[in-house]
Amino acid sequence: MQIRYIHDKKTCNINEKEGVTYITFPKLAAFEGDMIHGFSTRLGGVSKAHLGSMNLSFTRGDEREAVVENHKRFAKALGYDETKLVFSNQVHLTNFHKVTSEDCGKGITRESDILEIDGLVTDEPGVPMITFYADCVPLFFYDPVKKVIAMAHSGWKGTVERIGAKMIAYMEEEYGSNPRDIIVAIAPSICQPCYEVSEDVALRFFEVFGEGYGDELLYRKENGKYQLNLHKACEITLLEAGILPEHIDITDICTCCNPDFLFSHRSSNGMRGNLAGVMMLKG
Repeated sequence: MQIRYIHDKKTCNINEKEGVTYITFPKLAAFEGDMIHGFSTRLGGVSKAHLGSMNLSFTRGDEREAVVENHKRFAKALGYDETKLVFSNQVHLTNFHKVTSEDCGKGITRESDILEIDGLVTDEPGVPMITFYADCVPLFFYDPVKKVIAMAHSGWKGTVERIGAKMIAYMEEEYGSNPRDIIVAIAPSICQPCYEVSEDVALRFFEVFGEGYGDELLYRKENGKYQLNLHKACEITLLEAGILPEHIDITDICTCCNPDFLFSHRSSNGMRGNLAGVMMLKG
């Protein structure tokens, strides 16, 4: 399969294990002895048609048995127990949940009470956390000093509300993390040339980020709409929150440019499954 990259220099790793293809990031993979992380592709599962094949969501109209099997395969490839997964319940807000072992299984083996949550964070080993995507930006966080992991779902609403900075502040407050220690990956999502937004959305970003970043963040088209760079907006937010430039891996793969490799809401007009990011601290 031919993958289209955003940049000349590849900044993520494509892995294949147990028949499952998934993505990892070098700066997080350097700590593989301490924690697990991975971002799914649409390859290696059993779902059919537009949900094929590695759909990891129970909310896309898929057969439950297929989704459960997909979770088993993804978990085996990465090395965690899928029955202990803790699901997010994403609604494009900036609310977080401190995950503990008491949450294990919520969303996959039992009903979840973790509602209206776009960010998960924990310092407990053996508790896998999962968040879902199909164009929005996945943010992975790891503090190797305090041994804390976190994940945040950053669509345009979360991005303009600086969800990345809010997660860093949450890690500082709840776990004593220092932003200078935190490693962050901005995982596959929609790229700027694929992401057209209306003027009202663009104006919100100009209000929050200013106009000093020029076309690199937003540029206006002849039709009066704009092309928005969510990756850049997230990077700006992280740097301003104190993350060191050398501690950030930025995605080089667009979901919309690679519809045979990744699920994309825009490229499929909503006929798609869900990708997922998983993190877990090792015991």
